Amino acid sequence: MTGKGGTGKTSVAAALALALAAGGRRTLLVEVEGRQGIAQLFGTDPLPYEERHLTDAPGGGEVRALAVDAEEALLEYLDMFYKLGAAGRALRKLGAIDFATTIAPGLRDVLLTGKVKEATTRTVGQRRAYDAVVLDAPPTGRIGRFLNVTAETARLAKVGPIKTQSEGVAALLRSPITAVHVVTLLEEMPVQETVDAIGELTKLGFPVGRVVVNGARPPLPAGRVVAAAELERGLRAAGLPTDRDTVAGLAAEARDQAIRRELEETLRGELVELELPMTELPLLPDGVDRAGLDRLAATLVGAD
Repeated sequence: MTGKGGTGKTSVAAALALALAAGGRRTLLVEVEGRQGIAQLFGTDPLPYEERHLTDAPGGGEVRALAVDAEEALLEYLDMFYKLGAAGRALRKLGAIDFATTIAPGLRDVLLTGKVKEATTRTVGQRRAYDAVVLDAPPTGRIGRFLNVTAETARLAKVGPIKTQSEGVAALLRSPITAVHVVTLLEEMPVQETVDAIGELTKLGFPVGRVVVNGARPPLPAGRVVAAAELERGLRAAGLPTDRDTVAGLAAEARDQAIRRELEETLRGELVELELPMTELPLLPDGVDRAGLDRLAATLVGAD
């Protein structure tokens, strides 16, 4: 799940995880930006670098959560492929891990996506550990580079575990079980970034899933703008104040709403032209609490 900052992609990612966990399934909700957005959303303590129960879903399902830390992921990687458990911890004390991820910035994203891949493909017994993994990914301005870094690393690394790991992640991210959904608002900048991001993702070969319009307002009644005299007559008939300031204020708001409605319809048309499935999530007047997340999840479940 990606989207311009401020579009609510973390809330939508959480709602999607709830929707996919309904009916007894298990999902994992992952974040990789170090913001602890999931913990803030659910009002819990900061998430550690381990998968843990986050919340139950309707029908006996479960959502687990994981905040991936690049440093911890590197230590895990060194232990898994090079058996450097104790030595890796010593490297952290020397600052070598920060040095490694600084001189090779792409390494951080390789580690983050590698952990997501491991959780996605892990099996318990004869089945996958999770029915679905939802990644609250970086914003649209960085999503192409973030997802494509493993392909670039696989191309540069000739042999060894790094090449094998990078190739595996790159294949997963471009496979039929992956979809990159883009969250937007019916505002000019988010819509433009959505269009640009989808173009970039398509060019890079990533499967784009659905455009999610977040915070959609109920459609406004169509028709002409009501004149001030008509407003005054209507207010008088309803027994409401008809002073000049009240009438002028209502008239100005009616004009603003009409302009807003026209802009939203234009932007909605631009999204329709992308020819992708589109879901509109309702504006939550009371903010994003658990009840609000359940409402968003129900809307996502009902999407075709």
